[in-house]
Parts: sequence; structure tokens; C-alpha cells
Amino acid sequence: MLIPQSGNVKVVNYGCSMRRKKMSTLLTVVAGVMLFGIAGTFSLSLTASRPEGLGVKDGRLAEAPATPNCVSTQATERSHWIAPLTFRASPANAMQTLREVVSGMAGSTVIEQNGHYLYAEFCSSVFRFTDDVEFLMETESNRIHFRSASRVGHSDLGANRDRMENIRALFEAADQVDFDTDSSVSEPVLEPAMSE
Repeated sequence: MLIPQSGNVKVVNYGCSMRRKKMSTLLTVVAGVMLFGIAGTFSLSLTASRPEGLGVKDGRLAEAPATPNCVSTQATERSHWIAPLTFRASPANAMQTLREVVSGMAGSTVIEQNGHYLYAEFCSSVFRFTDDVEFLMETESNRIHFRSASRVGHSDLGANRDRMENIRALFEAADQVDFDTDSSVSEPVLEPAMSE
């Protein structure tokens, strides 16, 4: 805008100041909405109770929900599916190893272990979100099925899948050690080669 002053022309730029005010207001509103959302989700996570339907029914774990915050080895949707754990040690040793791996992870609490079933809760350190994690051993195939699901929210940003892959790596490393020292699992006896 041009404002004449005693014969001189002075340029005053009001546009930058207004843009800064608008941007500041917009950022304040966005930050407020984000904080409100985080606070709401946080309070919801503190009040969320254990979901109904956990456990084994007809030899299967519960179905994965429609939301993307769950992975399951028995899921029918590709987006939820993840490969089961496999074990080489005896079923009893494999289950003990699994419990030790799960118990040793940050934020975990084993809630129930019954035969070939293990149920644990994982609580995140910052927002205290709780995820329900179940394991079901299938002894005839040497596989352990599992399901890991967030109690609240829509997306978990891959947290359940990452956790289960971490459990897989720890379990496989420990299962290999158990297999090497497990007296109930015998390696094949090889006949010495005959010399000609």
C-alpha cells in the first residue's frame, strides 16, 4: 500500500504481518486439535477394559477386527495376516521359552497361561496404550499362532506387527538354543561312511 508523506512515497507492507497472524492462528488451532485428540485417546486408553471374546474357541483365536491395528496368524485378510512362529524344541520347552521372551519385554504382563495358550498385555510407555496379545500352540505342526490387537484407536502405525516380529526374532534365537540343549529332541544318528 502506498501512503504519501510530505511529497515522498513510503511503501508499507501489511500483507506479511497479516499472513503471519493467520499462520500463527492456524498453527495454534491445529496444535489444539492434536492435543485434544491425544488427550482423548489417552483417557480412552486408561479406561478401556479387556475385550470380550479373547481366548480359544473351536481351536482358533478371535478374528481380527476391521481396523488396521491388529495382526493375526489366522487372519483371512492379507493386511492383518502374519506368519506363525515355528519351534524345534519340545512343546513344553517351546512354551516356556515363549513365556520367558514375552515376560522379558518392556511393558508386558502375562495374564494367563493355560496348557498351550498364553495371553499377555503390553502397555506402551508414553501414552499407556494397551495391546492384547494371545498365543496358541499347535503341537502337531510345531507352530504357534498368535493375535496382537490394540484396544483403542484405529491405526497403531505398525506397532503390533513390529512387536510380533521382535518376539519372533527373540523366540527363534532362544528356540535354537533350547533345541541344541533339549534332551527330548534327538538328532538323527548318522552311520559312518564305509571306506572302499
